[in-house]
Amino acid sequence: MVWLIFTLLCIGNLSAQFLDITGNPEPELEQRLFRLLERLQKEKLFDTLLLYGEDCVFHSLSRRLQVPTVLVSSGSTNFEWNFSSLTLILSCDFQAEREESYRTLIKLQMNRRLILLRGDIQPESVCDFYSKKEQYNIAMVRDNLDQFGVVYSCRLFQDLNYEKVNLLEGNPIFIEQFRNMQGAKIRTLSDLTAPRCMLYRDPKSGEEKYVGFVANLINHFVEKVNATMDMQEHLVEAGKEMSLVNITNWASQDLLDIGMTWALTYKKKSFDTISYPYFLSSYCLMVPLPDEMPLMQIYMAIVDPIVLIVFLLIFCIFSVMQIYLQKKSLSLSSVLMNDICMRGLLAQSFPFPRFSSRKLKLIFTILCFYSVITTTMYIAYLQAFLYTPPVDPYMTSFTDLQKSRYTAAIPFYDEEILEALNISKDKMLVLDPKRFEHLRGTFNDNFVYPVTEVHWMTFNEQQNTFGNPLFYYSRALCLNYLDILSFPIRRHLPYRDLFEEHMLRQKEFGLTNHLIDRGFLDMWKLNLTSPKDFIRPLPNDSIEVHNLYYIFGMYIAGMGAALCCFIVEIWSPLSCFRRLKLRIQN
Repeated sequence: MVWLIFTLLCIGNLSAQFLDITGNPEPELEQRLFRLLERLQKEKLFDTLLLYGEDCVFHSLSRRLQVPTVLVSSGSTNFEWNFSSLTLILSCDFQAEREESYRTLIKLQMNRRLILLRGDIQPESVCDFYSKKEQYNIAMVRDNLDQFGVVYSCRLFQDLNYEKVNLLEGNPIFIEQFRNMQGAKIRTLSDLTAPRCMLYRDPKSGEEKYVGFVANLINHFVEKVNATMDMQEHLVEAGKEMSLVNITNWASQDLLDIGMTWALTYKKKSFDTISYPYFLSSYCLMVPLPDEMPLMQIYMAIVDPIVLIVFLLIFCIFSVMQIYLQKKSLSLSSVLMNDICMRGLLAQSFPFPRFSSRKLKLIFTILCFYSVITTTMYIAYLQAFLYTPPVDPYMTSFTDLQKSRYTAAIPFYDEEILEALNISKDKMLVLDPKRFEHLRGTFNDNFVYPVTEVHWMTFNEQQNTFGNPLFYYSRALCLNYLDILSFPIRRHLPYRDLFEEHMLRQKEFGLTNHLIDRGFLDMWKLNLTSPKDFIRPLPNDSIEVHNLYYIFGMYIAGMGAALCCFIVEIWSPLSCFRRLKLRIQN
């Protein structure tokens, strides 16, 4: 009996093992997939699982992995994906993922995807399907993974769009495909605005090339990822101009991959079609230095009306004291027409009365000292102002701009900003971008121009070749105190992270600042500018007749007053003589 029971137990155990091997292959497949997910975790960390599709082996694996899991059995989320981007996406079937949320698609575009293939679906068609959606980190496994140990991984830049990866060989499943694009084209277009991008023809190869701190960034990136640059000039032939406005719009319409210019960012509500900020700058006005005071006004500028009133009061005090001490009759005319005090205040010689008292001598001594001080002070003022005339005050607000003689020359896309700052249209000259750039490059000091702080560095470098600077960068007159300078890119650019990494690395190592500093030299070499001094010829330093306009006016006014006094003095004795003659006759 004991042997019978032992034999039945052995037969039952063998039967159970046989049924487990032949009838339920799932545990072995689950084990292989679990090791595969652990390997993917080591290759690149993920801290969230996103599982699309109905019940499959991935669901049981998610319970074993100590990672938060989001189950989307319907194939699409009805909310915006706001979880960590370190997400691994698992799909229970070829088309189990039917995501429709726009923001979720953008955020999860470059995440790794592992798809379970069932039936006779070919890896080639799967890779083609996902490449049309611009999702490239795709790997596939079949139900027979436990038997063959093969993972199918999509490859973009090769004839066969997928590769068989044997798990036993240790080859990587997911690779950075866009680090070597095998000569693929990057669509771009430049607005040809110096100094950020300039076109020239290489004298050796005869090819058209681009130079400038923006163009060089794109050139270096194209070279780094082994791609080719495809200039989409047919967009211009359609009747459009190469401006940063149009290039920004074309990138948002997926007609360009990366624009070779700045993006128009102030109207953007998101960063979907613009890159990470390359520069944080300001966008302010480039204003001519204040005008010097004309020579004819200097003679009046050194005399302040309040000081003149004080001088008149002091003159009256000296005159009253002198008349009182000489015991003469005190009258208004004698005070105002005191010849001695008038000459003394003007530091001229005057008749010193004989037998003067000590008090009178003290008054004349003070008068002489006072005259020396005042005339010396005004001569010093006059000579200093004639040598270096004072300048008008700097503009500190847009109200000053509205009242000034200057006109704001602006591109058409800045018109709304100036209107919001209460600048009237008669104070604005609205131009297309090309004409605006040309006018700004002439340093015409009848206008003020908006310019980014980055571009101002080039203008400032150019002004160092002038005899004297013409313009200054006014941070008091800014259209945008924080201007984000980014590149226009299309919405689903798959190598966006590589481009932004390259962009920030160049800036970190100082190459960007070097390219900006040599912007004026590049323009000079390409004959886009010249070391010409735009300063107007300085006027003759000698004083001309028209500069003495106010002096002659005061002289004529004084001579006229003296003539009137002379006529009165002559007329008074004659009138007295006639009255005496009439009395005699009567």
